[in-house]
Amino acid sequence: MAEPIDAIRAIHNAFRNDLERIDGAALDSAMGKEGFAATVERFRFFNEILVWHAHGEELAIFPILENVAPLVAEAYVKDHRGLDSAFDTLNKSYSARDPLQIARATAAFRFHLDIHLDKEDTHLYRIFKERVSLPEQGKAVGIMSRTVPQERFPELVAWMFPLLGHDDRENMILIWQSVMPAPAFTGVKELIKKAIGSDWAELTRRIPTL
Repeated sequence: MAEPIDAIRAIHNAFRNDLERIDGAALDSAMGKEGFAATVERFRFFNEILVWHAHGEELAIFPILENVAPLVAEAYVKDHRGLDSAFDTLNKSYSARDPLQIARATAAFRFHLDIHLDKEDTHLYRIFKERVSLPEQGKAVGIMSRTVPQERFPELVAWMFPLLGHDDRENMILIWQSVMPAPAFTGVKELIKKAIGSDWAELTRRIPTL
């Protein structure tokens, strides 16, 4: 059964998978290979989503966690500011059009983010799951999701779902299906179908109510 924090773990996996591709494209470009510029350029949109996500955690997750595990969230806020700095370095390198500096900055960004996400999954969200009731978890994740600008939600779906495996897709859909009004979910369902193409058949097998 899908739980609220499964949605957070899913988007963490999307972050990992996309930044791996961006980092690989940056390295290929630095080695003189052609055709990777568009993938590298995606780091800007990637960071927009990352900022929405971090803001949502600081707004909805960390305050609740502070009540049940004081001082735990403080280190993760510092991680977020470190990621802001890593993005600034990458952005400056990209603006300078220096392929080697772009590759170095992208690798540093990925290294920092991977460690941060691993710590959240194995530490912060483990505490959150064990010490916060399911209704409170659901409320917090709902607040967090609303930090995504409504008009940008189709872009989020189109970015995220191709980056997820079947289990993460299933969990995310089950969570959305349980919290969204039926008309809204119908619209989201069409966005997901468009984003993943023929993989939709596997989701309808896993979730017959689709």
